[in-house]
Amino acid sequence: MENFKIDVDADGIALVTFDVPGRSMNTLTAKVMDELPQLVERIKTDDAIKGAVITSGKASGFCAGADLGDMAGGSLAGGGDLQAAFDAGWKMNGSLRALETCGKPVAAAINGLALGGGLELTLACHYRLVEDDSKIQLGLPEIKVGLFPGGGGTQRLTRLIGVQAAMTAMSAGSSWRPNDAKGAGVVHEVVAKGGSVEAAKAWIKGGGKSVQPWDDKSFKQPGGGPYHPAGIQNFLVGNAMIRKQSYGNYPAVINLMKAVYEGIQVPMDAALRIETRYFIKTLMTPQAQGMIRSLFLSKQELDKGAVRPAGIPASDAKKVTVIGAGMMGAGIAYVQALAGIQTILIDRTQEDADKGKAHVEELLKKRLSRGQLTQDKYDALLASVVATTDYDQIKGSDLVIEAVFENREIKADVTKRAEAQLEAGAVFGSNTSTLPITGLAEASVRPEDFIGIHFFSPVDKMMLVEIILGEKTGQAAIAKTLDYVMKIKKTPIIVNDGRGFYTSRCFGTYVAEGLAMLEEGYAPALIDNIGRMTGMPRGPLEMHDDVALDLSMKVSKQTALDLGDKYVPLAGAEIIRTMVEDLGRYGRKNGKGFYDYDVKPKKLWSGLAELAPVKINDSTPELVEDQKQRLLYRQAVEVARCWEEGVIDDPREADVGAILAWGFAPWTGGPITYIDQIGLKAFVAQADDYAARYGDRFKVPQLLRDMAAKNETFYGRFTGAKAAA
Repeated sequence: MENFKIDVDADGIALVTFDVPGRSMNTLTAKVMDELPQLVERIKTDDAIKGAVITSGKASGFCAGADLGDMAGGSLAGGGDLQAAFDAGWKMNGSLRALETCGKPVAAAINGLALGGGLELTLACHYRLVEDDSKIQLGLPEIKVGLFPGGGGTQRLTRLIGVQAAMTAMSAGSSWRPNDAKGAGVVHEVVAKGGSVEAAKAWIKGGGKSVQPWDDKSFKQPGGGPYHPAGIQNFLVGNAMIRKQSYGNYPAVINLMKAVYEGIQVPMDAALRIETRYFIKTLMTPQAQGMIRSLFLSKQELDKGAVRPAGIPASDAKKVTVIGAGMMGAGIAYVQALAGIQTILIDRTQEDADKGKAHVEELLKKRLSRGQLTQDKYDALLASVVATTDYDQIKGSDLVIEAVFENREIKADVTKRAEAQLEAGAVFGSNTSTLPITGLAEASVRPEDFIGIHFFSPVDKMMLVEIILGEKTGQAAIAKTLDYVMKIKKTPIIVNDGRGFYTSRCFGTYVAEGLAMLEEGYAPALIDNIGRMTGMPRGPLEMHDDVALDLSMKVSKQTALDLGDKYVPLAGAEIIRTMVEDLGRYGRKNGKGFYDYDVKPKKLWSGLAELAPVKINDSTPELVEDQKQRLLYRQAVEVARCWEEGVIDDPREADVGAILAWGFAPWTGGPITYIDQIGLKAFVAQADDYAARYGDRFKVPQLLRDMAAKNETFYGRFTGAKAAA
């Protein structure tokens, strides 16, 4: 076998080392799945083997789960033959069931992270030991890519820790650290780092039991089954909670509960077949296919530099200056410190610079308290950030990122002062969310090294960085910026210049459409509830509060100045002006916006009815569905316009960027996948209907009409176009 090495010691204990060749992390590839039955057969039939310990040969982890590339492109992806799809899906379940019924004790020595199918492999072992390492995570995160555990996880975890705890973990895709896993009952022991194999062997030599709890005649479901007086509550309440969280957008979470509900009522062999059927059914949904492609495959490609210019040597930023020590600048300094980058954090006063470093310190202390950093490492990381007002300290920086106010004059002054300290080839990046990069680069004496580097707040949690190219930005600057973004472990997308670029421009349509609905007389609660039901993280009004109403008005004013007679005020502009200028309601940041935040939970501001009288308050299923699509279509039409204008030209970047930047409904796989799956003809027809009802903002670009006429898709027409160019 290529992926499993077996060494049998003098006590008859087989040490099975899982080590996929040529990869830094073990995954359940097609070849691994082919070898699993061979492995189990060897353990079962070799008389020299009295028991087995399964561990990993990788320093990086035990197993990160299924290889979704193999899964999405293989027989599991569909093709119409349900029996073939079931047989392929059953391969792992059948093998793991054979392992746990082989008649010999099998222990899992977990010496690194075990996620998804990796954890499911360990759950099929009779005993689980995990090493005491804060970097190790154990979990079943499949729900995050539109799936649920399909290797026995829904059945074994439920029988181990009960329906409520198992469903909570699986429906959220959450994970446990080692000691938490033991406390939850997921593993049996936490042992010293490096000691899991010997401890596992000791368990076998001490008479380890070779029968799983659920195969014992005396087994009872923890917490009770669906007809138990206590157990039934898990399904009555759980069904309502799942609906509240998913709004019916995610087949995976619904099928997950069905698999658990039906599975715990039957013996394990039948339960695993039930799980496999629901897993295959889920995998074949457009939601799962879209989420796997965007949130796993495409994201992974972008994380590895798929759009990096070819032929330019790799760079490694050692020293980076951040100008502006507010929440954004301090967040950038923090992620740089974690990546081992010496950071100069500059602000106008030492007090402001020190406040920025204090935020870095606060975030590092959280990691220290969780055991994710040693004291020595914490001290070193904090010392790597220098707070100052002295621009001379920029000298030697590979990159400068300005994160000052969205004001052209301030940014121009910062650019000139910083560039005076930079050596040839160093890159200057502007962290702007709306101002065109080509215009900002006019203040630069080296526009070929000037680029937009748009972070999202809070920087420590938001995974996307939008890289914006000015007219004169050079290929070397692009490559160096991508290398930097990958070093700080963020996902990069590259877009061309334009007002609002890609993410801010398209996100703005969501909150603007909410304002349009408000002006039309829709009840504010109805607007935000419909927004949440689309799968967006918040309703448009509450999201507007989060962004800040005064910032929205400042951007509108700057846009009006820049565009002159071409500027067209957005719907609801007068409502925002009144709230900001007359009433001092700026949003969440000062506790007053569309909502009042001085009470918990927040509540809609009662005075809103005077500014926007309610005319539409009754919600029928037909109205709700129509307005859900309205909010999604408005964003998708703007994405298509960005495409036609050349702002973005890669379907992967468009989809991943939309989901990670502004939370475009993840169940769709992103706006480009959303258009493709609806079909260009149907999408154009529905958009035309909205344009007739609500105005030209829904008018699709000619590109979509041309593609509809040819029955094309974005992924079919444009995939690989950037690489070919």
